[in-house]
Amino acid sequence: MAVVLPGAPSAAAADGSAELTARTYMLAPGAVTPSLAELKAGTGAQRLGMAALPEDAETTPMEVVGPAAAYGKRASTPAVIAPAERPAEALTFMSPAAVSYPEPARALTLEECRGNLAGASRVYVKSRFAVCTGLKVTTVWEKQSGAVGTSSYTVYVRGTVPKEADRTMYFDYDVTDFTAVGSTGVSGLKIGLKGDIAADWPAAATPVTSKTLPVTKTWLEMRSNPHFTHSVRYAPGQGTGAGAADLVAAVYQPEVTSTLPAGWVGESPKTGKPFMFAPRWDSASYLRNSTGAGNPANKGGAAFSMIATLEYSSQPGAPEQAVAEHIKQAFANPKATKPLNALKNVPGDTIQEPLHRLFLDQKRLDRNRAVSVRECKRYWGANYTDGGKECDEFPFASTYEGSAIDEFDPHVEKNNFSVQPIPGDQNGAGGTLLRGFYNANRIIDGPEDGFIVKIN
Repeated sequence: MAVVLPGAPSAAAADGSAELTARTYMLAPGAVTPSLAELKAGTGAQRLGMAALPEDAETTPMEVVGPAAAYGKRASTPAVIAPAERPAEALTFMSPAAVSYPEPARALTLEECRGNLAGASRVYVKSRFAVCTGLKVTTVWEKQSGAVGTSSYTVYVRGTVPKEADRTMYFDYDVTDFTAVGSTGVSGLKIGLKGDIAADWPAAATPVTSKTLPVTKTWLEMRSNPHFTHSVRYAPGQGTGAGAADLVAAVYQPEVTSTLPAGWVGESPKTGKPFMFAPRWDSASYLRNSTGAGNPANKGGAAFSMIATLEYSSQPGAPEQAVAEHIKQAFANPKATKPLNALKNVPGDTIQEPLHRLFLDQKRLDRNRAVSVRECKRYWGANYTDGGKECDEFPFASTYEGSAIDEFDPHVEKNNFSVQPIPGDQNGAGGTLLRGFYNANRIIDGPEDGFIVKIN
């Protein structure tokens, strides 16, 4: 049973005991901290110190794309990514027109966030519209004789874009898991929460934010009122980008501050930074809500600038099965695919080598397709379409990494793509799913965005 013993500092001071000290540690939200008994025995301090995040801890998820990717210290390990949700009816044969890509999640509960940030994990990506991070704050309270108490609380921050036709992002802060054991000063401890726009592109863009944060409350006050919602919105017309994309990118950085009560000596205030969020706003004409449905002040949409994952199924009965099997082979054994190339290494399966959507340059898109058809004819003959087959290419013709890339970029490997004749209905289903994925995830044209492909 966790026991809070307020007033310990004054009592200690009154009896003339040695100086009271406190050490505060910033940890991953799922970190397991040593017990008071372990700290008293001298076996827990080293473990706690090793688990503590350094002053220069990583703050930028590995999956971030666009200008925000260069901000802060980039993560060396990937985030926890939720699998795409394919509806059951998608795994049956149907006409390409009936196939649809699932809509990404736009809600994220505290329980989901906590459950996916176990152990050392510090970022969970449910979708490009639902991301969370967190930070655990642990304080060891000490006298000259050693540790006399411990306390902890955890802050989870969930970023969501609940509505597709709304440019407002919401950041929900929850302060949870309050524990205090032994003799502590938590009754006077102060907890501060802050959410800053640390950078934005273009710099002249101006956000509208709610006044909910910053906030500072005592431990007891925060435990009684532990939830805060901070909103951020950039109005359309402030961005840049080709094709009237009207792009605004930003860095949203949460901060947690822990301030010791009077009578306790130690680093104070102690500030920790959970992983930052990389929000993005656009009004691209080729994406949903480009006009605002009669409300120009709300046209476009928002998303988090993180590499998205397109999932295809190679399971029997999946409408895109042949497309998925082709891509699986291109990833697993690229040198066996056509056209022949002993150095072939097809991109698109790792976040280090993502694909980039091609939409605005129709000439290049058509050229990608023409090169693919040329190679299908070269290896399977002019009659490769017999039986209703079509030429399937990967990377997709609708990406900058498509078949004609070497004609536009002389520095890339030639013939670094794969083509294969496959049944036309399955090729059509794959294309329908791809277009749905682009739209549902607000994938924009160019290098400021990216996605990868996974086959299940």
